Amino acid sequence: MLTIEKKYTTDDFKKIEEGTFCQLINGEIIMSPSPSTAHQRTLRKIFEQILKYLEINGEVFVAPLDVYLNKENAYQPDIIFVSKEKLDIIKEDGIYGAPDLIIEILSPSNSYYDLKDKKKIYEKYGVKEYWLVDPLDGEATGFKNENEKFIEFYNGTNEFTIKLLNLKIQLNT
Repeated sequence: MLTIEKKYTTDDFKKIEEGTFCQLINGEIIMSPSPSTAHQRTLRKIFEQILKYLEINGEVFVAPLDVYLNKENAYQPDIIFVSKEKLDIIKEDGIYGAPDLIIEILSPSNSYYDLKDKKKIYEKYGVKEYWLVDPLDGEATGFKNENEKFIEFYNGTNEFTIKLLNLKIQLNT
């Protein structure tokens, strides 16, 4: 028996009912459960510190907000920063292009995608800085984009510095 898997596009993705917690990854719709309390607490701590710092330098958003990088990928990163030089990529229904900074807070249901598929696409499309944060142990790993290639520049616990913003983030506050 021949099975044909449908590859979805961002046009298909936009037809999904608002409020459905899913992402489009390499043409496949991936459903996600609600994040854990630890995930949301970590997101809040990072977001509050970035928000205080950035109000005049660009815009910062938290999930869910769709980031469209190509026809097969629509992501909802946990934290997104777009510099004032790139504000034109922000539209009413999402962000169309690579944000300057993306922070993903790992969850059991999404860590594979954050570490592999999404990282490759963020790298390819020019996200300048990408962070992966584990809310359970506070481990943070940072990558900077050099010539469409992510270079790991930091791995530590409970604090990290976003190089792009020269902003130190404390997770154990």
